[in-house]
Amino acid sequence: MIQKLSLPRVLVYLIVKVKSWFRTDYFQCDTLRLRHRRFVCGAGKIEDEMGRWETMRKTGRKNDQKCRSTSQRPPDCFGRPALSCTVEEAALLTDSILKMLVTDMRPLSMVEDEGFKKMISAFNPKYSMPDRSHFTSLMEKKHQQITEKLKTVLQDTESVALTTDVWTSVATESYLRVACHFVGEDWQMKSFSLTTGRLKENHTAADIADLLEETTDKFYIPFPKVKAVVHDNRTSVVAAAAILKERHGWASVRCSGYVLNSVVQSTLKNSQTIANCVASARTLVEHFKKSEVACAKLQEMQKQMGMPPQMLIRDVSTRWNGTYHMLSRLLGQRWPVAAALSDLAVNPNGKQVHLDLKQEQWNLSEELTRVLGPFVSVTEFLHGEQYVTLSSLPQLVHNLKKTTLSSTFESDSVKEFQVQVIEQIAERWQKLFCFQPEAPNTVLLAAALDPRFRKLKFLPAGDVFKVQSKIQSMALAVIKEERQPNESGNQAAAAAATLESRFAPKDGSFTNTILGSSSDSDNSDEEDEEKQQSHTVQKEVLQYFGELPLSKKDNPLLWWRTNATRYPTLAKLAKSFLGIPATLTPSERLFFATGNIASRRRASLSSEHVDMLTFLHCNHGLL
Repeated sequence: MIQKLSLPRVLVYLIVKVKSWFRTDYFQCDTLRLRHRRFVCGAGKIEDEMGRWETMRKTGRKNDQKCRSTSQRPPDCFGRPALSCTVEEAALLTDSILKMLVTDMRPLSMVEDEGFKKMISAFNPKYSMPDRSHFTSLMEKKHQQITEKLKTVLQDTESVALTTDVWTSVATESYLRVACHFVGEDWQMKSFSLTTGRLKENHTAADIADLLEETTDKFYIPFPKVKAVVHDNRTSVVAAAAILKERHGWASVRCSGYVLNSVVQSTLKNSQTIANCVASARTLVEHFKKSEVACAKLQEMQKQMGMPPQMLIRDVSTRWNGTYHMLSRLLGQRWPVAAALSDLAVNPNGKQVHLDLKQEQWNLSEELTRVLGPFVSVTEFLHGEQYVTLSSLPQLVHNLKKTTLSSTFESDSVKEFQVQVIEQIAERWQKLFCFQPEAPNTVLLAAALDPRFRKLKFLPAGDVFKVQSKIQSMALAVIKEERQPNESGNQAAAAAATLESRFAPKDGSFTNTILGSSSDSDNSDEEDEEKQQSHTVQKEVLQYFGELPLSKKDNPLLWWRTNATRYPTLAKLAKSFLGIPATLTPSERLFFATGNIASRRRASLSSEHVDMLTFLHCNHGLL
């Protein structure tokens, strides 16, 4: 009897041990146990066990459905861990992690961090995360996919503008960042990153020009499709833009933000009185930034005076608008600052007289904020990304000069600033209001195609006529380019007709003499068609410039989307010129991630991986 009882139990024990081939759930396990007990105890004592098993089976189905709804599987009867997740679940989780790494600029080594692994395991214990090399290969595939998508997008555009600048990493490696900008089919501004290419240590203007050409070739952008290159004031980049203008006719547009920054900064440094006032204000702000006691006292005084708790702003030496914001905030918090400085806990040695500004410096700071205010407004407008900026530049500069001259101030330093800043504007933007048909001004053409500034009131009447005539000739050139594919398609038919006429009978020679040959008729028809097209374009141009200008508050791109059918030829020109940005701000915002990608933690990244990661992050909208 002992042998009969031990044999089934031995069998069950062996089944438990052989886990590599035994896979079942607890319902089947109970069935197996019941069959062994039937063998041992007989069929008469098994009915109660069958009833218990049937109840467990019904209850287990509900539990099993509940587990499936929560993406978990119950452990089996032997306490084994849950099975791995499905291929679809694993692919979804892996793709989500990849997108997070790209979007949030996280290093690939993050997938090997212990904390990150534990977090993913808490989300889904069944998921086995791939290693770093797998994510690297996935990123390379994503890079190739987005590159192909971007090529398709760029093929559908009529023209693009390039922005480029040189950036230096923490590893003191120089990169050339290139982005493209254009107006899409929906008449919305579009911006994409093209490359972050490594430059040689002693790179020249020719190297930069060659890298720009290689970038356009990589994305299948024909040279005639590039209308302009927007760049900073770096000597090598300016020279490279001149080379490309000579080779392919790409317009060279200097970043207006850099020009305006140079105008104001150089003028501020010329006045020693203004420089001393700004230095004193900077010292005062730094005192509150470095002293925790002074900062706490300032907040207490702000609360007592019923003023909002605002921190003082420290300026940045490379940006003059930082000086404006520092002085403006300091003027707004003048009395809480003075009250905080009078406290002995803040100034135990009685340094209030040395830290606080003098009365004439407070007056000078107030006048400086007034004279710099219009420059700040122009800078902020030109830094826009989702609206047209280049076409507004002539009107903005014209109004800036007018506003600066019309303001009256008491301080001699600010009066001197007025005169010098106007001279700087005239010197650095001397070609902005000049137009020559043989070398057309891209900025003025963009302004003419902007319905807000179509009257070109900031130009003399003679120059306005020159701009309108150039627009008309460019519109005719657009129509001729559209006719070229049709003419090339008809060349074969024309050649066959010529060959047939050579061997035709001469019986109709007298008729041809009197009525003219068919070739003469064809040439006459072509001339008539050209005249008709010229008349149509001329009528379109006259009608466009004859309309009243659009309100300055309206969006010119929305106007063109509505009126593109009325002015079909000019609409194509408008897309070419209105898509050119006035500054490098759209490009800088795209490449803001470059500094985080090539950080100290990843200073050893190869140039290929820097380019790939920057490209993926900047164009993650195409993922």
